[in-house]
Amino acid sequence: MKQKQLVSLLESKNIVVPLLFFKEYKKLNISLEEFIFLMYLKDKGNTFTFDPKKMSEELGLSIKDILVLISSLTDKKLLLIDTFKNDKGIGEEKVDISLFYEKIASIISDEVIKDNEEELDTSIFSTIEKEFGRTLNSSEIEFIKAWASSFDSGVIIEAVKEAVLNGVSSIRYIDKILYEWSKLGIKTSEDVRHFLNNKNKEIKEKEPVEVFDYDWFDDEDE
Repeated sequence: MKQKQLVSLLESKNIVVPLLFFKEYKKLNISLEEFIFLMYLKDKGNTFTFDPKKMSEELGLSIKDILVLISSLTDKKLLLIDTFKNDKGIGEEKVDISLFYEKIASIISDEVIKDNEEELDTSIFSTIEKEFGRTLNSSEIEFIKAWASSFDSGVIIEAVKEAVLNGVSSIRYIDKILYEWSKLGIKTSEDVRHFLNNKNKEIKEKEPVEVFDYDWFDDEDE
């Protein structure tokens, strides 16, 4: 499909191109021609009868061009052609573009996860630098990245606070805390708070009761 044909197609046909699809289509490894054709198919619904002749007439393309586009998009696993029998028992083909929607959804989902991870990393780094009162060095950053892949962000932040509370501003000390907590099955910040509350309670219960030594005899009135 030449550029001139594309322009003519967009001008003469009511083909809706969602901005979201337009922004992401290059990640599908398809050409602009294939993308416009997919938008044309999208407007027909998720599944519909495959009629190359009708498509040729509506798009102003040859049947050969239609078949080439269908074949390419099928190879790229963006659509399926299913064979079925109609009410008269005659074999027909249906176009199913649900794979296209699945691919787009997967791309968007991956981007959201990536954005969340970047936001998470930034939050952890800034919190630690604030607690330490200094900028982290490269080796410390690598340590934190390793934590982020193994521990909940809330648990990491709690470990940082625990280290600072103990007067230690050390990444390795925090790493030791996280290791000990993981052995205890601590997985969330709520688990941490529950563990620390119980620990503090046990410490208070073990503290000796101070007995006030008062000399009652010396306090007698003279």
